[in-house]
Amino acid sequence: MTHKFVNPIETRYRTEIAALFTEERKLENWLKVEAVLAKVHAQLGNIPQDAALEINKKANLTYVKLDRVKEIDKEIHHDLMAMVKALTEQCKGDAGKYIHLGATSYDIEDTAFALQLREALLYTQDSLKSLLKELINIVEMKKNLVCIGRTHGQHAIPTTYGMRFGVWAYEIDRHLDRLEQVLQRISYGKMSGAVGTMASFTEKGFQIQENLMKELNLNTLLISNQIIQRDRHAEVIFLTVLISQTLAKIARQFRILQRNEIAEMFEPFKESQVGSSTMPHKRNPHKSERICSLARLIKSNIIPALDNIILEDERDLTNSANERIIFAENFILLDYIIKELIFNLQNIVFDERKIENNLNLTKGACLAEKVMVSLVNKGIGRQESHEILRKAVIKAKNENLLIKDILAQDKLISSKFTLEELDNLLNPHIYIGEAKTLTENLVKYIKKKYQF
Repeated sequence: MTHKFVNPIETRYRTEIAALFTEERKLENWLKVEAVLAKVHAQLGNIPQDAALEINKKANLTYVKLDRVKEIDKEIHHDLMAMVKALTEQCKGDAGKYIHLGATSYDIEDTAFALQLREALLYTQDSLKSLLKELINIVEMKKNLVCIGRTHGQHAIPTTYGMRFGVWAYEIDRHLDRLEQVLQRISYGKMSGAVGTMASFTEKGFQIQENLMKELNLNTLLISNQIIQRDRHAEVIFLTVLISQTLAKIARQFRILQRNEIAEMFEPFKESQVGSSTMPHKRNPHKSERICSLARLIKSNIIPALDNIILEDERDLTNSANERIIFAENFILLDYIIKELIFNLQNIVFDERKIENNLNLTKGACLAEKVMVSLVNKGIGRQESHEILRKAVIKAKNENLLIKDILAQDKLISSKFTLEELDNLLNPHIYIGEAKTLTENLVKYIKKKYQF
């Protein structure tokens, strides 16, 4: 069997959101706008009511076939006008001569584009909420699981897995806030004719545009030229990029924590799964790596989106060709990696024994801050306390000893703390500050906001 697909976005990475970006859906949205335009014209007495009814009856994929539109497009090299001609062919009587009256191509295309992007954003909103719910579930389950925190790739002080996942959940919450704002700014259509002056609609331009947008539940622009300005569309792409970078950050942490030397947290690995074609022992974090890889591609599409803002005079066509690619690509790939991450989270594996081993890997050195602060409370200056602990940690590392053994030998330390007090100070499970309360506050906030 011969497969015609070239781009794996049509096969390997395709998700349900792709249905919003098919050529059929695009044509369907164009026809919808044309139908509403005819309806508004009839309401205002510009065209016969019977003509508007006929146009509305035929402006759908049952009558206007994509293949016919493509056939006409090959002749005239204008896909929007090909749709107009194909619709005209289907309309009886004089109805066809009123189709597209007063409109320019991008009155139809940009208004239909707003419908498409609004739908894609609402779909993505639901996907993100599903992801957020999985993150919050783990925050709740692991709010008491103490682990070593790392800064600069080095052991810092203890934290919890609840805190780690909570930070990610809060970031997804911010993306959902941004999505609401972007959704509002992209939900604008236009019906103002060539270069945006409404000249073709005579004195009824404002009313036509307002009535049409009301029918489509879109906002009305105060002013535009021949197209809707592309800062709005660039913001949509930028939102997909921001979200994808957060997903890549989480996936990167999966990859780091799955390393053999750390081995605290793992993405799922099926019993029949193959990690390597030659090394049977491999358990590669391939889903997390795939998320990071596709996030790079999503990120790259911000460049054409930004360049599309800079169009000449009242309009040029340099945005059109790349927009046929970048929006579908970014939304489909973003949805794919959201689903990949959700799967990883639903099937995540924690090795609590290894988490505990790593927590104690530095033999108590990660509690040096706690001892330092406690010395200050005993009357020793902060800087002096810092130097005492710094030297003690170096000595413990060089001699491969517990930090407790070094501190117990120090006359100043032993004069301030008993061995039992040192044991308490060097217990990593009780040096997590307000981690539990912080995560509980976050969970309460998220559950109330999203009704989880």
